[in-house]
Amino acid sequence: MQRDLSSQIKLARAIAPVAAVTDNTPFVSQIVDVQGFDSLTCVGLVGSLADADVVLTFLMEEGDDSGLSDAAAVADADLIGTELGMAPLFSDDNKTFKIGYKGSKRYCRLTITPSGNTGNIFLAAVWMKGHPRTLPQATQVV
Repeated sequence: MQRDLSSQIKLARAIAPVAAVTDNTPFVSQIVDVQGFDSLTCVGLVGSLADADVVLTFLMEEGDDSGLSDAAAVADADLIGTELGMAPLFSDDNKTFKIGYKGSKRYCRLTITPSGNTGNIFLAAVWMKGHPRTLPQATQVV
């Protein structure tokens, strides 16, 4: 059994860790370019969700323009998992979440929008690009 996942994936910043959000400001990921890879997963984590009734809504978008001027919501058939299913509940402190993309567009973006938030939300995410067309993938910081 080969135990080397590291040289077969490439990570890219999706949502950088920032100070807690105390209102309904959306978290908008960096646009990720999937050229040269045949799979994409967004992996995220939340810290403490201080508001007892906050709701997080997820929207994955795709397009062929590098700035996503042609952004469209990803069809459910092109997601691995669902946007609703990946959304942490207010009681999901210190949990991780993920959603996969199997569509054919070159660029993707994820937006996470809180509603009813009057507490603190700590959230960060990373893009994990997999099934590269060239191996190995470098391990440098990007």
